[in-house]
Amino acid sequence: MRENPLLIRALMQAFRLTGLALEWDECLAPIIEAFLARGMLADHRWLWFGDGRITAGHLAVLAERAAAGPLQLILFDGVIGADWSWSQQDEAMAERLLAACPPATRTLAVAGGYHTPASPIELGVPMGAWLARQRPGVPDIQIRYGGGRFYNCGPRQFDRRMTPRQPIRLHQHDGELVLNLPVASEAVVPQRPQP
Repeated sequence: MRENPLLIRALMQAFRLTGLALEWDECLAPIIEAFLARGMLADHRWLWFGDGRITAGHLAVLAERAAAGPLQLILFDGVIGADWSWSQQDEAMAERLLAACPPATRTLAVAGGYHTPASPIELGVPMGAWLARQRPGVPDIQIRYGGGRFYNCGPRQFDRRMTPRQPIRLHQHDGELVLNLPVASEAVVPQRPQP
């Protein structure tokens, strides 16, 4: 969604965070670091995957945050075993994130909605639950999209769940932090046809 990088920026500013962890492949780290240092983005096949994780908005917000002051960027997706379960894949992401993020560091970690819950879900044990086991008290923020469009390997649409006139709101509900986003809009996603 076009709004996701804007939400990242707003949360980082509101909570005065200088650490950001993204569910991007860790092999992109030198390319993104060079982009932040020089303003030029080198080519790499993982930039063009087209699943919606990397958008023009994300790159703009990263550049803005880096220019505003120190930014510790962690990319925590990576190589997985062919025989790993979904839970093992999420455990590996959590381990990468924890290894790169000292306990005293305040970091916003951003991943797909199935990866962020702090307790097990129908798919297994998500990254958020692995993190909560290692660092008790780490909250997760669930984004509730009220409707609109998004891009994930193709244009998609949310079912309408709230009226477009409701405000964007971060609140606590049943012990969880929930961010209501009434309307989402499709982001500009770099992509190339995949073989």
